[in-house]
Amino acid sequence: MEKLFDELVEGQRKKLLIFAQKLIPYATSDDLLQPNDFPELEHHPLFRYEEGILEGLLTARMAYLARKREKSE
Repeated sequence: MEKLFDELVEGQRKKLLIFAQKLIPYATSDDLLQPNDFPELEHHPLFRYEEGILEGLLTARMAYLARKREKSE
């Protein structure tokens, strides 16, 4: 299950970077950590939507790992 989450997160990160680079060709994955530095990203609803999907995947992964840890204790 962890591998599946990792694959989903990595895929969404790549998708987000490709989308960001359509708006800002020189954008890097590090730039995605602070999209508020780029008004083109900050105010773009589709970018924010895709970013939200990434955050949801990260939250689900953390919840899964926490539950797994609780069960092993």
